[in-house]
Amino acid sequence: MQVRTVAVIGAGTMGSGIAQICAQSGWDTRLFDVFPESLEKGMNNINSFWNKGIEKGKTSIEDKELWSKNLNDYNDLSEAVKGVDLVIEAIPEILELKKELFIQLEKIAPKHAILATNTSSIPVSIIANVTKCPDRVIGMHFFNPVPIMKLLELVKHEKCSEETIENAQSIGEIMGKETILVKDVPGFATSRLGVVLGNEAIRMLAEGVATASDIDKAMKLGYKHPMGPLELSDLVGLDVRRDILNGLADSFEDNSYRPHRLLDSLVAEGSLGKKTNKGIYDWTENGKKERNDLPE
Repeated sequence: MQVRTVAVIGAGTMGSGIAQICAQSGWDTRLFDVFPESLEKGMNNINSFWNKGIEKGKTSIEDKELWSKNLNDYNDLSEAVKGVDLVIEAIPEILELKKELFIQLEKIAPKHAILATNTSSIPVSIIANVTKCPDRVIGMHFFNPVPIMKLLELVKHEKCSEETIENAQSIGEIMGKETILVKDVPGFATSRLGVVLGNEAIRMLAEGVATASDIDKAMKLGYKHPMGPLELSDLVGLDVRRDILNGLADSFEDNSYRPHRLLDSLVAEGSLGKKTNKGIYDWTENGKKERNDLPE
């Protein structure tokens, strides 16, 4: 399958990052969002990323001009998916929203198009089975920041065709990603491991085992993680981490997956991580600093 045109649904952090690498891959890329302010912010984020690359000498003005020609914003879903070869959904992790979207996509997207979801925890089979074409639905789980992170986790469910899997692997290769193929189980491979490590790090922080920066340093220097589990939790979003943990606990009927009360408290007070300038760390100034006002 040759991809020429891609629609990315959702212009948040993940969606805009996915749209960026699609444009950089040479595809006609359409970024859609139902909220005009989100769409504008997503396009601005992409433009800012490209400008920073030029400032650092990693890309050229000519690169940006070429990529920009490949990228357009849309506020009409039917127009966004008209004639596309690939749709990548990157809307919030709310099952009913995703189900509703895929019911629409089945009706308005071309019959040959791959319908991919970027969900990090919801079983792909549940999303696929609301359509009459589950064979064309696959999980394509990207990682933040999408333009930098090399991994692409492909999630296959029982009704996903081999052709769809092979095409998704080829798409990932063109994007410059390393792909892994996992079964459609709660949390897949990466989310399940990542949230458990992050939750335990939050437990250690709450118990006073060490400071947040020292816990993160332990994993970076002791285990060669590029980023500590607490900093990563702030980057991903504490609300996202909490929801994945609760989903795992419900799916496995195992309360050991439940988020630590500190994580619940941070989300309750609106401290969701870097996107709100405050989470486990304070991000209000350049870089990050330790908080001395964490909730009990």
